[in-house]
Amino acid sequence: MTRIKEDIIRDVMTKITLDRKAAKNLVESILKIIKDSLESGEEVMISGFGYFKVRHKRSRIGRNPKTKVPYEISERTVVTFYPSKVFRKELNPDFAK
Repeated sequence: MTRIKEDIIRDVMTKITLDRKAAKNLVESILKIIKDSLESGEEVMISGFGYFKVRHKRSRIGRNPKTKVPYEISERTVVTFYPSKVFRKELNPDFAK
């Protein structure tokens, strides 16, 4: 199941007993802070969860898997997420690393 922003807003409403408008403003504000930080080139670290980092990818040659015809993949900026050790252990309790 995919969680959407409305699900998160609903969870915030119930867990900290806010009305819908306040919960929506809280979620929107947090997401805007994260987006603005990433757009300015900063990393965003959330303790116990992980961090988001902006990376620049150079252009490269790719291939259409169906026709095998090569084409250029343009350069771009991407956001990557790296989970914290705590979060990784919660996701994979049997994985010792």
